[in-house]
Amino acid sequence: MIYRDFGLSLPDLFAFAFFVLAWAAYHFLLGHGPGAETGLNQTMDRYRIRWMIEMSERDNRIMDASLMGSLQNGTAFFASTSLLAIGASATLLRATDDVLKIFADLPIGVEASRAAWEFKILGLILIFGYAFFKFAWAYRLFNYTAILVGATPMRGTADARERRRVAMRAAQMNIAAGRHFTRGQRAFFFALAYFGWFAGPFVFMATTAAVLAVMSARQFASDAHEAVLYEPPEKSGP
Repeated sequence: MIYRDFGLSLPDLFAFAFFVLAWAAYHFLLGHGPGAETGLNQTMDRYRIRWMIEMSERDNRIMDASLMGSLQNGTAFFASTSLLAIGASATLLRATDDVLKIFADLPIGVEASRAAWEFKILGLILIFGYAFFKFAWAYRLFNYTAILVGATPMRGTADARERRRVAMRAAQMNIAAGRHFTRGQRAFFFALAYFGWFAGPFVFMATTAAVLAVMSARQFASDAHEAVLYEPPEKSGP
């Protein structure tokens, strides 16, 4: 069969299918599954809208410009990191023979053919390439958001509806930028799970399940999730 031409076994195929399905299921359930509206990402999207509404009511928007710059700088850092990861993966691809010798000497008993190693490295390059495109596009969208913030009419203008309209456009652009940034980070997390494949298909499935559990917990059962939903106690006294 064709997968044997790449030096892969049947457990490798099951592990890779589990990885792809886990990524796709997490992506779908986070946006459309039951309870998705209470997830950390969805909650923060509502705060992005609130931010832009508050921005439209301010005369001084220096703070908003500073916040936008911070978001862009963070996105640029991850985009640069993605390129470095692609370069490092390409280096591993060039050093296949040396790496296979090192693996052969390890006591964990992992056997890997040249074709299987190169196939796995190419998959890793694709993941980091996907992350780079997501971060690069998010950076551009944050730039568009900054333009829309600058285009939002000031509070004293007569047309309040136009001010609100442009502010909501900035909010939607901000949400889109955050969505692509999140997907780039998600690719990084699943790349960590992907590294388990180099130790074997069963380790690959275990690392995928572990990453999936950690990411789901951060969305629905983390201290950050509790923080954005926190309700301060009402004062009982005068």
